[in-house]
Amino acid sequence: QVPLVESGGGSVQAGGSLNLSCIVSGFADTRACLGWFRQAPGKEREGVAIISRLATTDYLNSVKGRFTISRDNNKKTVSLQMNMLKPEDTAMYYCAATMTNTCLSLLWKAGAGMDYWGKGTLVTISS
Repeated sequence: QVPLVESGGGSVQAGGSLNLSCIVSGFADTRACLGWFRQAPGKEREGVAIISRLATTDYLNSVKGRFTISRDNNKKTVSLQMNMLKPEDTAMYYCAATMTNTCLSLLWKAGAGMDYWGKGTLVTISS
């Protein structure tokens, strides 16, 4: 089991910012593919941002230009800086990890293929 622990969620007004962080403490391999996924009430889970072992990234179209994913292999963390937040960004956000050579493609598979998951952190954006 690989513990992933998210933090940084909260409630902000539209236009505000939040920074989510995930500690991947049980993952000794810094080559892991790391991603952020979200699930809003009544909706299916979707990929938000993903970062490969080489730090290449991909984003959900609706968050491009507003969200930035980054990783710190020394600290074993992956972060998601979220700016210009919108009410439609309201969801439970999950950190996920796996070992794969096709990392970026997993963004579009709603989390299928990600082997390890955190318990989530809630983000609520009010209008």
